[in-house]
Amino acid sequence: MELAHSILLNEDAYNQLGEVQKAEFIFDWLRYLEKLLIATSRSDVREKQKTLVEQLLSLLNSSPGPPTRKLLAKNLALLYSIGDTFSVYETIDKCNDLIRSKDDSPSYLPTKLAAVVCLGSLYKKLGRVLGNTFTDTVGNILKAMKSAESQGRYEIMLSLQNILNGLGAAATPCHRDVYKAARSCLTDRSMAVRCAAAKCLLELQNEAVFMWSTDLDSVATLCFKSFEGSNYDVRISVSKLLGTVLAKAIISKHPGAASRQSTRRVSLEEVLELLGTGFLRGSSGFLRASGDMLKGTSSVSRDVRVGVTQAYVVFISTLGGTWLEKNFAAFLSHILSLVSQSHPKATQTQIDAVCSRRCVSFILRATVGGLLGEKAQIAAAKDICQAIWKLKKVMDAVMSDGNLETRLGSADVAASQHILVCALQELGNLIHSLGTTAAPLLQDSSAGILDNVISVTLHPSISVRLAAAWCLHCIAVALPSYLTPLLDRCLERLAVLKSSPEAVTGFSFAVAALLGAVKHCPLGIPHGKGKIIMALAEDLLCSAAQNSRLSAQRTQAGWLLIAALMTLGPAFVGHHLARVLLLWKCVFPVSPEDLESEKSRGDSFTWQVTLEGRAGALCAIKSFVAHCGDLLTEEVIQHLVPPLPCAVDLLTQLSSILKTYGSPLKTPSVVYRQRLYELLILLSPETYEGNLSAILKELAADLTAPDIQVAASTFLLPPLCHQDDLLILSPLLQETDHRFIEEQLLLGSGIACGSLEYDPYSIYEKDVEGDSVPKPLPPTLSVTSSAVKLFGVVCAHVGEAQRLLVLEQLLDSIKHTKGARQQVVQLHVVSAVSSFLKYVAGSKGHLGPEEVRRPVLALVMGALESPNPLLRCAAAEAWARLAQVVEDGVFTAALAQVSFDKLKSARDAVTRTGHSLALGSLHRYLGGISSQHLNSCVGILYTLSQDSTSPDVQTWALHSLSLIIDSAGPLYHTHAEPTLSLIIMLLLNVPPTHAEVHQSLGRCLNALITTLGPELQGNSTSVSTLRSSCLLGCAVMQDNPDCLVQAQAISCLQQLHMFAPRHVNLSSLVSCLCVNLCSPYLLLRRAVLACLRQLVQREAAEVSEHAVMLAKNSGEELTLDANIREVGLEGALLTLLDKETDRKLCHDIKETLNHMLTSMAVDKLSFWLKLCKDVLAASADFAAVTCVDTMQEEEGDRGDDASVLTSRSDGRPHPFTNPRWATRVFAAECVCRIITQCENAHSAHFDVALAQDLKKKDSRSDFLVLHLADLIRMAFMAATDHSDQLRLSGLETLLVVIRRFATIPEPEFPGHVILEQYQANVGAALRPAFTSETPPDVTAKACQVCSAWIASGVVSDLNDIRRVHQLLVASLTKIQVGKEALSHLYNESASTMEILAVLKAWAEVYIIAVERHKNHRQPLKTPPACSEESVGNGSISPDGLLDLVHADLGTLSRLWLAALQDFALLTLPSEFASQLPVEGGAFYTAETSENAKLHYYNSWALILHATALWLTGTGFVVADPDEGAPNLSRPVTPTSMCQGSSSGPRVKSPEDVYTERFHLILGISVKFLCSLRSDATMESITACLHALQALLDVPWPRSKIGSDQDLGIELLNVLHRVILTRESPSIQLASLEVVRQIICAAQEHVKEKRRSAEVDDGAAEKETLPEFGEGKDTGGLVPGKSLVFATLELCVCILVRQLPGLNPKLTGSPGVKATKPQMLSEDGSRLVSAALVILSELPAVCSPEGSISILPTILYLTIGVLRETAVKLPGGQLSSTVAASLQALKGILASPMARAEKSHSAWTDLLRSALTTILDCWDPVDGTHQELDEVSLLTAITVFILSTSPEVTTIPCLQKRCIEKFKATLEIKDPMVQIKTYQLLLSIFQYPNPAVSYPYIYSLVSSIVEKLQEIDRRKPEETTELQIFQEGIKVLEALVAVAEEQHRSQLVACLLPILISFLLDENALGSATSIMRNLHDFALQNLMQIGPQYSSVFKSVMASSPALKARLEAAIKGNQETVKVKTPTSKHTNNSGKSSSIQLKTNFL
Repeated sequence: MELAHSILLNEDAYNQLGEVQKAEFIFDWLRYLEKLLIATSRSDVREKQKTLVEQLLSLLNSSPGPPTRKLLAKNLALLYSIGDTFSVYETIDKCNDLIRSKDDSPSYLPTKLAAVVCLGSLYKKLGRVLGNTFTDTVGNILKAMKSAESQGRYEIMLSLQNILNGLGAAATPCHRDVYKAARSCLTDRSMAVRCAAAKCLLELQNEAVFMWSTDLDSVATLCFKSFEGSNYDVRISVSKLLGTVLAKAIISKHPGAASRQSTRRVSLEEVLELLGTGFLRGSSGFLRASGDMLKGTSSVSRDVRVGVTQAYVVFISTLGGTWLEKNFAAFLSHILSLVSQSHPKATQTQIDAVCSRRCVSFILRATVGGLLGEKAQIAAAKDICQAIWKLKKVMDAVMSDGNLETRLGSADVAASQHILVCALQELGNLIHSLGTTAAPLLQDSSAGILDNVISVTLHPSISVRLAAAWCLHCIAVALPSYLTPLLDRCLERLAVLKSSPEAVTGFSFAVAALLGAVKHCPLGIPHGKGKIIMALAEDLLCSAAQNSRLSAQRTQAGWLLIAALMTLGPAFVGHHLARVLLLWKCVFPVSPEDLESEKSRGDSFTWQVTLEGRAGALCAIKSFVAHCGDLLTEEVIQHLVPPLPCAVDLLTQLSSILKTYGSPLKTPSVVYRQRLYELLILLSPETYEGNLSAILKELAADLTAPDIQVAASTFLLPPLCHQDDLLILSPLLQETDHRFIEEQLLLGSGIACGSLEYDPYSIYEKDVEGDSVPKPLPPTLSVTSSAVKLFGVVCAHVGEAQRLLVLEQLLDSIKHTKGARQQVVQLHVVSAVSSFLKYVAGSKGHLGPEEVRRPVLALVMGALESPNPLLRCAAAEAWARLAQVVEDGVFTAALAQVSFDKLKSARDAVTRTGHSLALGSLHRYLGGISSQHLNSCVGILYTLSQDSTSPDVQTWALHSLSLIIDSAGPLYHTHAEPTLSLIIMLLLNVPPTHAEVHQSLGRCLNALITTLGPELQGNSTSVSTLRSSCLLGCAVMQDNPDCLVQAQAISCLQQLHMFAPRHVNLSSLVSCLCVNLCSPYLLLRRAVLACLRQLVQREAAEVSEHAVMLAKNSGEELTLDANIREVGLEGALLTLLDKETDRKLCHDIKETLNHMLTSMAVDKLSFWLKLCKDVLAASADFAAVTCVDTMQEEEGDRGDDASVLTSRSDGRPHPFTNPRWATRVFAAECVCRIITQCENAHSAHFDVALAQDLKKKDSRSDFLVLHLADLIRMAFMAATDHSDQLRLSGLETLLVVIRRFATIPEPEFPGHVILEQYQANVGAALRPAFTSETPPDVTAKACQVCSAWIASGVVSDLNDIRRVHQLLVASLTKIQVGKEALSHLYNESASTMEILAVLKAWAEVYIIAVERHKNHRQPLKTPPACSEESVGNGSISPDGLLDLVHADLGTLSRLWLAALQDFALLTLPSEFASQLPVEGGAFYTAETSENAKLHYYNSWALILHATALWLTGTGFVVADPDEGAPNLSRPVTPTSMCQGSSSGPRVKSPEDVYTERFHLILGISVKFLCSLRSDATMESITACLHALQALLDVPWPRSKIGSDQDLGIELLNVLHRVILTRESPSIQLASLEVVRQIICAAQEHVKEKRRSAEVDDGAAEKETLPEFGEGKDTGGLVPGKSLVFATLELCVCILVRQLPGLNPKLTGSPGVKATKPQMLSEDGSRLVSAALVILSELPAVCSPEGSISILPTILYLTIGVLRETAVKLPGGQLSSTVAASLQALKGILASPMARAEKSHSAWTDLLRSALTTILDCWDPVDGTHQELDEVSLLTAITVFILSTSPEVTTIPCLQKRCIEKFKATLEIKDPMVQIKTYQLLLSIFQYPNPAVSYPYIYSLVSSIVEKLQEIDRRKPEETTELQIFQEGIKVLEALVAVAEEQHRSQLVACLLPILISFLLDENALGSATSIMRNLHDFALQNLMQIGPQYSSVFKSVMASSPALKARLEAAIKGNQETVKVKTPTSKHTNNSGKSSSIQLKTNFL
């Protein structure tokens, strides 16, 4: 293909290729040329222009295919527009000659067509440059059209469109001619030509004024004609034309028109009248009404009506939303009048009426729902309500008028009914889409919406009553707060008006519809409503027999209510189940005899009522089975089954009953059948085993009944076909935006569309398609469809003999009928058999013996050759299912052979299509059959797909081929190349008018790409050829005019991009996607978004850039360009999301935006935030925003705000006009996501100072913290909106902002945080959420934000905190009354949610308050009673917050305890259910306990923590002052744990109350921690552990744990599990803290027992004391029974996890093995340190013997940590783990157990071994000794020397080694090591026991003195040397102090010369370095101290050495002046040097 990439055609390469490759080569060259011409310079193009033109024109003659001719024309035009235009006239003449040519042979046709296309393209590009040539050209083309065939007419129309486009107004002379030609084409028999003509006329009307003025009427009539017999594409094109022309007629009031006298103004009324005529009378025009029309017999064909409906929508959309807002009233009255009585044509039959109503609903939905913003929609809803009210008044007048003229009235009533239905449905839809934003509309009493709708519920027409009920359903779903009041109101009316038949049905419909709404309202309805409804239903059923006028209505109403009640689910139904089952039992006679006697009694009316009742009962039970699966226990099924046989008996008797009583029973009997079938489908066949054969007979009779007239294949067959196969049939089966109205064309003329009145019971069912009205089909149709479904199940379960019999009977019934009836019967039978095969295949059953196959095969075979394509499709599916069920290779092969033979011999399209699909289906279900079969299949399908005489055959064959490619997988690779070249050849040659062939080609290409898969990345020539062919195929399809083909192209490119991303040109793909983003075709939009979604996952930034580039470069071509230009692809997608209604599409848009946000939000922060802000602000109440901003002082912000608030008026349109609430919610969620993304990015996003610095350095950088004002403003706008969902999102955003930004300091005001300036906004955002009418979920969320705000510590002023605190106080007061008093609007669990949210918020505030209080005064005192005075002044003290909470603490603690007890009860396992309190707990009712559990799970943890803190605050000592008087409205719980309860006779002692509370908290914690679910939040675990910590902070609970060893062990084991299963360091640390407290408790317990034993046995000998502590006398610790053992396990677990080297199993030897020491992370160090602290506490819990058992382990671990982590750190510091292990060592060595007589000797031995181990760490193993830190080891040795009894360290061998270590260390050069060594020696020398210290003194002093003298000689130059000197002198001075009298003088004599040698005289002092000066000061000071202390020695030394004396005197003299100043500072410098050493001493020594 590379050879094709040159500016001139490479003719040599071209001539060497075969036919197919030539076409490919040319197309590739032309594609390349188009890109090249744009990029090449003018001069280069002109050079080669002549040759190029010749080459292009010669291609004209070579019969180019459709895509090639289009490209060729494009290139020619492009070439002339860039190069010279001299020869263009010649070219035009050539083309005209080719068109004039008389050659009519088919081979010449492509050349003619190419010439036509070239002309169009040239004129489009060059336009007026071509001067007057166009008149000849147009004349020529129009002349050619007269003899042209359909392809020619198609191309000519498109070419004329291009010519008109290019010439603009210049083409006026030929406008009329073109108009005439296009008129004839608009009613052409070829649909493609009609579409092309519509496009041409659409272009024409831009300039041809007459089309929308004088000829307006005829244009309209013409369009109506065009709709007749049209397909979907024609309707879209022509409706676009008609709508645009009519809109133009109204808009065109521009001055230009005034000059042309002929134009007349057209009024809106005239235009609407025109459209209305089309809708009502169709294309027969106005006056030419033929006779039958006057007689009123003919009906408008449906396709015209549907076309006109679409034209209405185009007309209004073109005029736009603002126009509609102004003219809404006129528009509404016109649209509704279409179905009024003044036009009986539209509603003369029920079927017509239903279809017309659908059209009207569609017009309203598409305009009102699609074009108006929320405010305008609310106004529209008021108008609609007004219309309803007017009709209601008319109706009331008629109804109340009792005179004889009421007959006239009944016509009126009938007249108004359809208008009312349409109006009510649109009102419902409007309110549904508005959601909670519709609240002001319903609160507006002047509109009176609810009253109007409820009053219409009494309308005499059943359709109106149902529509009103549905409208109420929509209101309830949109505004859940209205659900309960509406329900109450309807129930009350129903009870009052029981005697009016209309009221009984109307209000029962309403109640049922409202019950259906409950599942859409998460807050539910009060549980008690179930009881009321059940009682009412029973009452209606029981009273039905009393009054014959009402019996049918009451029966229906009763069962309807019960059936609707079932949808509420098991929680509601469980209580009433017994009564329902009893009613069910009573409805049917008990035995067959009773049924017989029934038949003999009664008349037509009683049978009607009976059937109605039984059908209702069946429906109720069906509803029960469908919605309450959990209640279907064995026992219940036993009660359900008995009436079934009788129901089936009645079914078999129906026909005889019908004969007896005639037609009135016809409908009831059909309904009864349908209900029974539906119920049986849901039940498992085992439940009605005995009746299977009877049912099967009935089904067979039903399916072949003689009275069925219409063949409604379109509703029966689609579910039985494979979804993918439906694509080859009518496009109507595919999903489109017009599905709602197009459906009626699908069903055929005799059949009604679905409508609510056909099955009132569907009003409570969950709707399939989102929010639209349920559309059940008429009973006659739905009974067939249920029968088909049930047949599949029953036939699979009867015996084989009977199965065979029925199948043969069905086969015969087809043979015995004729004509149309035969088609109907065949349709039903094949559907039933397909359903049977599908069921058997699905349930892996078997068909039975050979004989059963025969009838099935014959049935399917017959259908495969049926003229009905849908039936062929279903048959092909059944054919394959048959093979699948038989599972026999031979049989499968035989089936395939049958198809082969048929395909070879048959010539008719029907057989060939059926059998080719059958082959494909076989492969789909059975995979590759065999390679030979594969070859034959592929061969045959190749041949069929090239049969150009029948596009249908091509379509089916290619579709089948795509199935084979899909299922063959890798086996297909051998066929890949030939298939690909076949596909390309067809793509290049099949005319564009056969779009369905192209669609199948697209599916084949897609399947091929999927099969080739990742291989497409390869580089071999064969692969790259395949790849470029695939890309070429995609390019051809992208250029196809058909939208579905373009959708295929996009999904092929998407696949290619997945497998070979480098080879797909992203920019052209993205531009293709952007152009089609707003296509009118749903499937194309879906393909675009599916592709976008995939692209942005990999390369979001590139996609976004390409889109913006495209928008900037392309001119007017891009529909969305203005938007992409301004707001980027992201903004365009948001706009689309706002307008789109298709669920799948919306989901894809959101996903795409989420991916883009994830990968780009941080880099394009301002852009994304502005997008979200625009969406949120586009609809916000600007007043609200302004008022809050005035509270901010910052001037800079104010300016900014003003600009935001005025940006609407500057003439530039706002990027988002009135986005819907759902879009705003999405924008708010995006804001939260952006914050999360920034968290993982640069730290500057959350640091003001850093962000400002970086911003200064690079102005392009952008940080979140700089946008804080925007974030707050967005959260505020959302949180104060009318929409509840948006309020929730806004509060969530606010919460995220508070949590993320609370701690960020404000650099300009130190000590303050950045959020502080926004407190007014936060308060204002929260306040509305606490009003009385706010729903509980919003209030609950707001409570969470309140507590987060108070806890965040942002606000420090008490008065400011009070604002928010006040909201919580108000809530607390509201909930104190308990669960009864809260709102009755919602389910009880909603009030549980609110109460718990408030309690949780208070808990969080209390926890924070206590924490702050603790941090401010470390020794925690009990909280002050209440110091109001200190709070009054407003400055916050750490206790201020605590005081605020303290006021309510009494109430809170009681409520908290009640909530915890509820939680404890609710989490009990199910086997304790019987013990639970009957009426529920404090805050939940027994019936709603399941729903309530969730809310308790969300809030228990913080409440637990707070309660624990409160209990420890009261110290378990003081009874709470409020304790005695219970404030709740009744005792909290039956056990009433926290009150002087009234339930028990005795008042509990405080001890009992404490014990209960202690066990409550402990129990909840242990239960939670020991079975941590994977979804347990970190917050809960942490809170739970903190609660345990708080509990064990005070003595009383510690004594409980200490005295109950099992409890302690249990807790330890649970904590061990937590540590094992949760990686989080904070959780592990918290767990370790609890462990430490448990060990403390055990220690306290042991001490207490020892103390009391000593006191008791004070006189007795110590020997006889029993041993306390673990290990008793033997020292054994039993795992599972031992607290110490459990603790050791836990600590080992922590230590080995952090330091695997401690595990001897890992290191391979139990001994110490030198490994390289390592630094742990900060968290790791903390964990290890905590574990060591616990280890060092353990010996104190043991008896002496026990301590001997554990000591080796503890020492091993402690020294192990020291060894593993002794890393050398700069400055001689010790790592935190080393410090901890030394501290632990010290604790262990100082343990009293080391000195207790029983354990003394064993301890001494063990400690010696430990010291040896430490000494061994030094010795080189593999030369790695230098890694360890000497200071750490020396310190450890020193700890041993100083902390153990002397006998441990004084044995000679150890002592000698220790001394050596010190000596060796003194020799180390590192000054820091020397300093530390001196410090350690100092502590040893000062040790009081001479036995320990003297050996060290003797061994080491001489070397110290030498070192100091050496310093003297070297003159130190560094501060470290100064420090060494100082430390050395200190050691010597200490020696002087401890030395015995007789040696002291020698030591002082040593010390003095050293000191004096550092003194300087006054000259030297001036020039000395600061270090020397410091030394001088230090020496002098020490001399001054020593002199007086040892004066005699001092004097003698001075006397003996005059040099020293002189030096000293000089120094003193020189220093005389400065000494006074210097002394204090020198002291200071000394200290700074020593600070680190001082810490060490306090730590360990």
